Amino acid sequence: MTTTHEEPPVTATTPVPGERAGEPVIEMRDISITFGSVRALDRVSLRLLPGEVHALMGENGAGKSTLIKALTGVYSIDSGTIVVAGEEHAFATPAAAQAAGISTVYQEVNLVPNLTVAENMLLGREPRRLGGINVRGMNRRARETLDRLGLDIDPSSTLGDHPIAVQQLVAIARAVDVEARVLILDEPTSSLDADEVAKLFEVMRRLREDGVAIVFVSHFLDQIYEIADRMTILRNGRLVEERMVADTTQLELVQLMIGRELEVLDRLDHEHTRTSTDGPPVLKAIGLSRKGSLEATDLSLYDGEVVGVAGLLGSGRTELARLLFGADTADHGSLEIRSSRRRLRSPRHAIDRKIAFSSEDRKAEGVIGDLTVADNMMLALQASRGWLRPIPQAVRNRLVGEYIEALDIRPADPQALMRNLSGGNQQKVLLARWLITEPEVLILDEPTRGIDIGAKAQIQAKVAELARRGMSVVFISAELEEVLRLSDRVVVMRDRRKIAERPNDDVSVSDILEIIAGHGGTPSARTEEESSRD
Repeated sequence: MTTTHEEPPVTATTPVPGERAGEPVIEMRDISITFGSVRALDRVSLRLLPGEVHALMGENGAGKSTLIKALTGVYSIDSGTIVVAGEEHAFATPAAAQAAGISTVYQEVNLVPNLTVAENMLLGREPRRLGGINVRGMNRRARETLDRLGLDIDPSSTLGDHPIAVQQLVAIARAVDVEARVLILDEPTSSLDADEVAKLFEVMRRLREDGVAIVFVSHFLDQIYEIADRMTILRNGRLVEERMVADTTQLELVQLMIGRELEVLDRLDHEHTRTSTDGPPVLKAIGLSRKGSLEATDLSLYDGEVVGVAGLLGSGRTELARLLFGADTADHGSLEIRSSRRRLRSPRHAIDRKIAFSSEDRKAEGVIGDLTVADNMMLALQASRGWLRPIPQAVRNRLVGEYIEALDIRPADPQALMRNLSGGNQQKVLLARWLITEPEVLILDEPTRGIDIGAKAQIQAKVAELARRGMSVVFISAELEEVLRLSDRVVVMRDRRKIAERPNDDVSVSDILEIIAGHGGTPSARTEEESSRD
């Protein structure tokens, strides 16, 4: 459920009670950016104070990345101003932003792995001697910066020989060497284990003590509450609120990010009745895990059952789906399909075992825009047969026609190019692609994201119908209402692990939000029904 009334713009220029004293290093005032007809940022303001870790919070599409790119000169702003140390600036390039003391370390480290640590730290600023690079001086300067941060890294070692956590720390050390006043860390912990996160936070605290303003973007709530002083919350390209972290409960934060009033959101009725779950599960994951992606997770799925997976972005939802489908390989744990242990080495193995997966990234991992609707629809079946066994044209025409009609795909033209369809109709074609393979298990990751309400209702109705017919479905969505509308059981994810699992009996959106915020459920919680089956 979403509200349709217009909210007045929120500003971040008023001091928040309990904040640190001092003039802002950076002020972004009423920043707006439009891409075509899409308003990516709508009068968003942000203040960064020296010696603070400032968390930038919001769900996917909230505008966090766009705001960062506006600050760092990647995007030009349509309106609004950026003030640095009291002076207005317009950054045309990232280099201009860096010259003003703003450095960014992205989730994917943007360094040169075949160069040394010192060469990466001083790239473009190498000390010179007698017309050449002073290697000894470069290593000495790099060592001084690393020592300042408490990092025991050999400056002369090759960067690519180090794990990703160390490479990120080197990227931070590079920013320190250029005397950054503002350091932006965009999802720096997404691939780190607990010890690596602790080391990163140690470095962040040292920089905070030195007066650096740090922007910290992360979907891990526990980390936000451990390291951040203040937060700015965005939603749908608009500023919701600026708050001190210590004055905000995790439940309040989740509410602000998702943008719903809990008391008016009750669980919606099921659209199907679960079939019998006697007998073994059709799919069972036992201790499934992958370093940096998912902690050990158990999950059982029965015939005709819809298991909903809820959690904030970055909670491990997608990572679980990819492991169940063989798109990623688990480090530990096992999968059982119809009581037989299986190792899915690739999606092809999953498809052969009647498992289908529709990715959340429709554009990058689903839609092939230059192919027709029919070609897109038949890809998975053709791949399962092998390219040397083409599908007979009569069979192809029959299947495409049936699913265009069954899913009400518009235009009802098999030869229409996929790129010309609306997002909702593209999603229907992708759903048809997997249904044509006649799977026993269907994994849907955000199947209704970014589509209109009519298409969303049709897809939800189709999922309910498939379950009535006996198909087993894993349904992942950030929209808690639709998770509860469709699911027989709800799995709640947080910080890359399953923290609760409940039968969908009298479960409300409020219940799920409280679990996500850390006020309900326990790690690896299981249903009594599941325990008894084991």
